Amino acid sequence: MDFSWISDPTALVALATLVVMEVVLGIDNLIFISILTNKLPEHQRSKARRIGIGLALILRLGLLGTIAIIVTLTEPIFTAFGNDFSWRDLILIGGGLFLVWKATKEIHHNVDPTPSDDVFNTAKATMTFGAALTQILLLDLVFSLDSIITAVGMTDIVMIMVIAVATAVTVMLLAANPLARFINNNPTVVMLALGFLLMIGMTLIAEGFGAHVPKGYIYAAMAFSALIEGLNMLSRRAARGKAARSSPKPRT
Repeated sequence: MDFSWISDPTALVALATLVVMEVVLGIDNLIFISILTNKLPEHQRSKARRIGIGLALILRLGLLGTIAIIVTLTEPIFTAFGNDFSWRDLILIGGGLFLVWKATKEIHHNVDPTPSDDVFNTAKATMTFGAALTQILLLDLVFSLDSIITAVGMTDIVMIMVIAVATAVTVMLLAANPLARFINNNPTVVMLALGFLLMIGMTLIAEGFGAHVPKGYIYAAMAFSALIEGLNMLSRRAARGKAARSSPKPRT
């Protein structure tokens, strides 16, 4: 292995930048995994998250080993509606449509006054282990492809890409259970997370059709929404505390 790049400040800056970008891109993947695995029986959730994130790592490293092929995925294969489409575009559009369908379906189940048996209810298992892993694998592929193409566009040093990808997946692994528990324990956060998935899905579709959407705008909107929801949670907690203090104590 060639580590001569360690003495190159430019390469180190590229590494730091790529690590941050890969971690941020991994958040999308992790939100989907967290929401999906919360529909499994409780004793299977942690295992499914580990397997899902492990698959994400395998896919990313596998794609790194085929960089020559990955680069060709960005070459146009046909033209329609005045736009050139590549395999990458088709994969992003397909993944975006799946995310939009999945998020819309779960939002509908959340607000349906007469929910069906497969309602989004984290207290009840509504999905099989195999079905969850299949859906996780499909989205892992989409997010992994986007992640690796981003890495290839920033540096041509494979070891930097490997370190950035491994770091991002490690962060995903450490954050998976706490994030899933947080989503599970806060019903309003579930709707917010589904909104994030809907926005990410639309962004993937737009990217597939050649409309570049700056990632900074997307994540700034997500961060702002999360901040507002955090303030709402603090407000509700304060209101509950105030109500508890003002309620009359039972006489002994």
